[in-house]
Amino acid sequence: MEFQALAISLLSPMVLAFVLGIVATLMKSDLKFPEELYVALTIYLLVAIGLKGGYKLSITPFSEFVYPALAALFLGVAIPVVAYQILLRLGKFDIANSAAIAAHYGSVSAVTFGEALAFHDNLKAALLEKNPQMTEEALKLAGGVYEGFMPGLLTIMEFPAIILAILTARLAQGRSSESNGEVSLGGALKELVAGKSSLLLIGFLIIGMICGKRGWEQVAPFFDAPFRGILALFLLEAGLVTGRRLGDLKKVGGFLIGFGIVMPLLHSLLGIWLGKLSGLSLGGATILGVLAASASYIAAPAACRVALPQASPTLYLTASLAITFPFNIIVGLPLYHYFAKLFYGA
Repeated sequence: MEFQALAISLLSPMVLAFVLGIVATLMKSDLKFPEELYVALTIYLLVAIGLKGGYKLSITPFSEFVYPALAALFLGVAIPVVAYQILLRLGKFDIANSAAIAAHYGSVSAVTFGEALAFHDNLKAALLEKNPQMTEEALKLAGGVYEGFMPGLLTIMEFPAIILAILTARLAQGRSSESNGEVSLGGALKELVAGKSSLLLIGFLIIGMICGKRGWEQVAPFFDAPFRGILALFLLEAGLVTGRRLGDLKKVGGFLIGFGIVMPLLHSLLGIWLGKLSGLSLGGATILGVLAASASYIAAPAACRVALPQASPTLYLTASLAITFPFNIIVGLPLYHYFAKLFYGA
């Protein structure tokens, strides 16, 4: 089954599109996405994730959601605190860069999350193809299904790490009371709340909750079935961007390369364990592990650019986009699924 999960991940159109983007960049192809198309794909994915997650939340009893939500909040706080100390003390990075990188790793990647959903949907299809009589309970035990409210956990985890990392840097620098520090922090908070990723994800999560099943059914033909096709296009663009970032690996040093691989592995184990403790299914715990292992490259860079301008984008963008993102997309998903099976004794 582990080989099947690996094949499902590596041979999916989304992952192969991502690899094609990297290959195209290395070949110096003239393939390029217009900026407007990239923005449109981003908007589509965030709206689709938010709407469906909001609808699923509207039909989920609060008692089923509260403990996973607390687990997600704990991850969003604990990961940046630990990551900051490791980067500062072991990596010998300065305060600003330690905080900026920690913010990226404490926050989450909506695109990695989207690929995790696609991975589990493909796994469910493969299980049913092998055994069409498989019951919903059997699919749940095999990790082929997951809780529908997972986008709510994505939303919970997106902000605390960024805010906490910025505040940590301000306090460590002894500038938390200076007016220019406050202005920068305020600008970062505004960027977080009003930025397109946060606004779309939270806004359509609320819309999905308000409209419920009837509202979701009205837009599902556009936001459900085409989701993976749009995700494949986005990952093609992400591959092009990642390919352009590969040249920066020699600039960031061996410690950060190791950090970008080892820390997601540890974070995934913590996320899966907390997912099990909070009552999530095997598939849900795997996705929470994926969220814990992911690193933001949309919301966090925007906030750090405003609040921590002295931090190097080469470090935090290369770490999140050229190291952790491809690792999670290509290797991490089936690996985290395997970890979850070990935790659940599946």
